[in-house]
Amino acid sequence: MPPPPVTARIASNVSAVPSDEWDACAGTGNPFVSHAFLSILERSGSATSASGWRPLPIIVDGPDGTPAAIAPAYAKSHSQGEYVFDHGWADAWEQAGGRYYPKLQVAVPFTPVPGPRLLLRDPALAPALIGAIEAVTDQNQLSSAHVTFLDEGQLPLFEAAGWLLRAGTQFHWLNPGYRSFDDFLGCLASRKRKAIRRERAEAVKGLTIRHLTGAGITEVHWDAFWEFYQDTGSRKWGHPYLTRAFFSMLGEAMGDKLLLILAERDGEPIAGALNLIGADALYGRYWGAVDEVPFLHFELCYYQAIEAAIDRGLARVEAGAQGEHKLARGYQPVTTWSAHYIPNPGFHRAVAEFLERERAAVSQEQEFLGEMMPFKRSG
Repeated sequence: MPPPPVTARIASNVSAVPSDEWDACAGTGNPFVSHAFLSILERSGSATSASGWRPLPIIVDGPDGTPAAIAPAYAKSHSQGEYVFDHGWADAWEQAGGRYYPKLQVAVPFTPVPGPRLLLRDPALAPALIGAIEAVTDQNQLSSAHVTFLDEGQLPLFEAAGWLLRAGTQFHWLNPGYRSFDDFLGCLASRKRKAIRRERAEAVKGLTIRHLTGAGITEVHWDAFWEFYQDTGSRKWGHPYLTRAFFSMLGEAMGDKLLLILAERDGEPIAGALNLIGADALYGRYWGAVDEVPFLHFELCYYQAIEAAIDRGLARVEAGAQGEHKLARGYQPVTTWSAHYIPNPGFHRAVAEFLERERAAVSQEQEFLGEMMPFKRSG
């Protein structure tokens, strides 16, 4: 007897879903897919229709009438804040007379952090949730659906559904069980070890480094960090993606999962890096400074993060998108994944051919980057 049909629904936003029901699907391992984080993006005015991120959470309910599978989906009117670049696809589609936007994006806005994108209280409903994403795309005549920074463990689900797979590269620091930062340095080639020690000494001259979490992060600290973040955001993206309110709300709701690392000169913060603490990883997210200090970015974002991860017994540090300069600091190339649903057969075929070539290039690049790692070589 065939299984009963599954009905999916779309909530008006994340905040409309009870937090306990959402988190029963999302779990506790990855803070970015939590109800708290995603609803703060909405309520702070950061991820809204006005900013081009219209929330459309797609939900499949279980027999008890509560969510058993959720996709954090958004209708996107542009391709900003995604970090998986499809501008070329959009140009090609529109030059052929099509309308690329709006498209459907299953993601954590402004957050290039791999994690689950199918939030499953009932794993058996994964195919139904993927089918619901496809149905929303088809019924609304959208050009495409994109699931970005997908946890590798969920990749086979999309592959089985015939979605196109895209590979990318990030640089993560991996912890095999180091007892201290010096323990980590001892695994590096002598020249690299000495270079890191010089960088660290130069970066902190005349400065005090502070680690703050929970109630230790006050509005005074957020005011300072907002100034740092605005400077970085205006230089990288033209304008910051996040609002000032986002940081206060994040501190209030998720303070125990935050690690704010500040550099102070004469008691005044001049730079900072904000990290989120997951079940097995430290996630470096935002950084900025109001004073140019050589190597301070590396110190706050990479070396201090490594020390914090070792102290907490975390398996890795994920320091965000891009950055081959991370290699020399002990961060290793890893593959990130996205999945793409393109209903139009001709467009699907063209993108599939592009992605096949791109995956081969990514693999070759990672092999080359692996040869540049600073670790001692056996033999």
